[in-house]
Amino acid sequence: MEKTIRKTAGIDIGSEKIFISIEGEKEVKNFDTYTGSYKQAIDYMLNNGVTTVAMESTGVYWVVLYEMIQKAGIEGYLVNASHIKHVPGRKSDVQDCQWICQLHKNGLLRASYIPENEIKKLRSYVRQREELIGMGAQHINHMQKALDLMNIKVHNVISQVTGVSGLAMIKAIIAGERNPDTLVEMCNIQIKKHKREEVIKSLEGTYSEENIFLLKQSLECWEFYNKKISDCDKQIEALLTKMSNDKETDIKADIIKPIRHHKPEIEGLHEMLMKITGGKNPTSIIGVTDMTILRVIAEIGPDLSKWENAKHFTAWLGLAPNKNQSGKFNKKSHFKIHTHAGQYFRTIAMSVAKSKRSALSSFYRRVKSRSGPKIAMKALARKIAEMFYNVMTKGMEYIEQGIKKYEEDYKKTFIKKLHKQATLMGYKLVTQG
Repeated sequence: MEKTIRKTAGIDIGSEKIFISIEGEKEVKNFDTYTGSYKQAIDYMLNNGVTTVAMESTGVYWVVLYEMIQKAGIEGYLVNASHIKHVPGRKSDVQDCQWICQLHKNGLLRASYIPENEIKKLRSYVRQREELIGMGAQHINHMQKALDLMNIKVHNVISQVTGVSGLAMIKAIIAGERNPDTLVEMCNIQIKKHKREEVIKSLEGTYSEENIFLLKQSLECWEFYNKKISDCDKQIEALLTKMSNDKETDIKADIIKPIRHHKPEIEGLHEMLMKITGGKNPTSIIGVTDMTILRVIAEIGPDLSKWENAKHFTAWLGLAPNKNQSGKFNKKSHFKIHTHAGQYFRTIAMSVAKSKRSALSSFYRRVKSRSGPKIAMKALARKIAEMFYNVMTKGMEYIEQGIKKYEEDYKKTFIKKLHKQATLMGYKLVTQG
């Protein structure tokens, strides 16, 4: 291997110590993980003429050091730990940093994508919001458990126990109301019209003091997390306003898709996102809403041209097929890529697959019949991600043609393929009748 990169260094990062190996220096230096120690480490590298340094993405320990290195004028390479596995049986912090330095100086490491400052802030707020939603969901389960312990089955009858009707009844139960006829009157008109008798039956339970207490505590915890989610929405709104203030674009008068679950309390969300994306609207894709755009932008920013093409983009998301070939065999690989953005597209695919009228759902069922549900779901997520990439980079719009049109096109393609194969074998296909 020949050296391809100028003066390099490799850093192995831990919770208490960092180890630095500089090209040409036999001795490996170690420093504490205090801010003052990081400054000493950077001075040490600058005094030795280091221009570029590589480090593993270990937990969150790398974040502060990476930012300080960048500010000092040294080019930072953040690399995936799975890409720099050491020779088996020779694992230590000292040898790790030496190995990183050797790989880096020979140009064998690829830097991870690090978003710009505003996108990093947005990412932090959106990820925190997602975590709070998950924590709040646990307390919804606790509420349902408390109701089950009293054999109150109202959450099996109405769609959401945390909806307007469900919350009204739960708060009344906590306040001491036990009459099912009184409780059902707190529901909206549709529930009273179509499910009145069923709701009354579900509210006949064995009310107990201890389970009412559990129900009350779970409700208070859920409301607490909702308040914190609202605080996140305010931070996101302020940042989106800042990011979109100096941008102007012709926003089309499109119908804004409703956000069904966990809608953010952000005024003018669609308009701000359209300014940030330059008027490109991926919500034309089935399953994609403004919330999807916000989540993806928070992870990778609005500029997807950093990826050469849609294949590179889907590979980075972890949605491309794995390839692990040896001889004639393509073996199963246990190496998996998990990214937040990739998971968002998987979530969209799960909802699209249930559709009865979409061409994409027909594509899912066709792949599922051949390769199984797991591969089909990944293939569908990849197709949606490709559409998203094309909208964001080329301004293309997705037009839903429906299952019938999709199946007709697939039939034509299949027949064309059969004719081609028959010709190669010296046969000719003839249509019956």
